[in-house]
Amino acid sequence: MTTNQCDIGLIGLGVMGENLVLNVESKGFSVAVFNRTTEVTEKFAAGRAKGKNIQPTRTMEEFVAALKKPRIAMMMVKAGAPVDAVISQLAPLLEKGDVIIDGGNSLFTDTQRRDKELEGKGIHFVGMGVSGGEEGALKGPSLMPGGSRESWEIIAPIFRKIAAQVDGEPCCRYMGPDGAGHYVKMVHNGIEYGDIQLICESYAILKDVVEMDAAQLAEVFAEWNRGELESYLIEITSQIFRKIDPETGKPLVDMILDKAGQKGTGIWTLQAAIRQSVVISTINAAVEARVVSSRKDERVAASKILPQPRARKFKGNRARLVEGVRDALYASKIVSYTQGMELLSSGSAEYKWDLNLSDIATIWRGGCIIRAKFLNRIVEAYRRDAALHNLLLDRYFTRAIKKAQRKWRLVVSTAIKHGVAVPAFSASLAYFDSYRQARLPANLLQAQRDFFGAHTYERIDKPGVFHTDWMEPVEKSAEKRSEPKTPPPHHAGE
Repeated sequence: MTTNQCDIGLIGLGVMGENLVLNVESKGFSVAVFNRTTEVTEKFAAGRAKGKNIQPTRTMEEFVAALKKPRIAMMMVKAGAPVDAVISQLAPLLEKGDVIIDGGNSLFTDTQRRDKELEGKGIHFVGMGVSGGEEGALKGPSLMPGGSRESWEIIAPIFRKIAAQVDGEPCCRYMGPDGAGHYVKMVHNGIEYGDIQLICESYAILKDVVEMDAAQLAEVFAEWNRGELESYLIEITSQIFRKIDPETGKPLVDMILDKAGQKGTGIWTLQAAIRQSVVISTINAAVEARVVSSRKDERVAASKILPQPRARKFKGNRARLVEGVRDALYASKIVSYTQGMELLSSGSAEYKWDLNLSDIATIWRGGCIIRAKFLNRIVEAYRRDAALHNLLLDRYFTRAIKKAQRKWRLVVSTAIKHGVAVPAFSASLAYFDSYRQARLPANLLQAQRDFFGAHTYERIDKPGVFHTDWMEPVEKSAEKRSEPKTPPPHHAGE
């Protein structure tokens, strides 16, 4: 193949990189490939890439020379320093108007920095969220590109074609400037943490309280996948329960160590939420559950020391509890997505991205890990009201929660009674109970803050900001009005 002929180039031939290359080539595009370790490139060229419109290159110079102008170079390398290292090698070889795409799980603030640096050189930078795992990369992922509009116009013909397609719509839409794409992917991963944890808690109740075996669990999840919970994660969960370990003849899931890993995107989501004062308690519970699970040795030791709840057999209606778990899972999932969408909305305002929440829900319907029938309901909600502040207030979701509420409470209280940890279920219900109440006990909290730190408070019966000397005897106690803009006399604590 002669130089300047390839439609796109890809750097980084890991599992995701290889599969993306094969996907792009299968859609009629020619691809140049480069990997830091040449042996990896050679192996790919002689194996899966053989006979295809894929050009292996041995040096970065050869890689750049193989690309049509404006050049499109995509990186699929580990987030952090490796991305900066590749950019430092690649950028000097490019010209104004060329495009670098980072398809890894980079932190959105890193993407904002890189975008600014490269913009100064006239090179477009796209931070693109890619979801779907290796199968998605090969057959059609969900793609979340962020960068300049101009860069999107250059790359759109390729990426709209290689993305998953749902109802004739590609699961790839322009997200917004600089770090918008990677921010959306970060929140996607946070929601994924929540979804997975809620499913695990459902499993824990069905296994430990209802005492179901793997075959029964497989049936329950298969049944749930035929209803409103229909999704990729529910589908694979039913398949997991059917897999038998060839070594022991037992269900493989029972032989797996209960120690979860995480790559950091969940923690990034929490950090963004804290910075933006957004409640994402379900995702927070999911991240913390992974942290607790990782302390396996500590838990084993603690299980021999700490008191256990009184062993009790579930005496209620088993079928009704199973139905209740399904409803609790659906209600908690609604809360989790409500929190995720609010975080997206907050990030959009904070960084002036103008994110389209309906577009985001649309592209998550296929290709990605959280793809689900449920996302159509979110798309519909934002089509009814593009400025919807909280998903719970949409008529469909309000009705769904109303229908599920009684069983949701029953399931959480049953789990607590039997000593089954359900942090994400509990956090979701607590969020709902806090959000639906016109009055919370924060009045006492404000009184405490004013007592120890003169932080002031507002009243329900008249406007203004007030401070009380709480130590004075009641008969002498005087409430003093503080001007709203006047700093309180002193600040202790907090």
